Amino acid sequence: MDEMAVLEVSRQAVWVMLLVSAPMMVIALVVGVAIALIQALTTVQEMTLTFVPKMVAMLVIAIVTLPFMLTTMVEFTHGLFDRIVAGG
Repeated sequence: MDEMAVLEVSRQAVWVMLLVSAPMMVIALVVGVAIALIQALTTVQEMTLTFVPKMVAMLVIAIVTLPFMLTTMVEFTHGLFDRIVAGG
């Protein structure tokens, strides 16, 4: 493998990581902002109040997007194995 191939695989790995983690990060951000807004409006300043809704929302989104996550990672892995076989 030359340097360009290593850089390309690294670029693809970072892209796959971002694609797979994006749904959970976005939902955590949205739920966190919503809870923070509700806390600011009601002046309830409980630090643990954001934890449970975030965890539940992230669990739900993980279950919903699991097929997409698995498909993305499997396609990347197959592409990586194809590169290894072609190079060797």
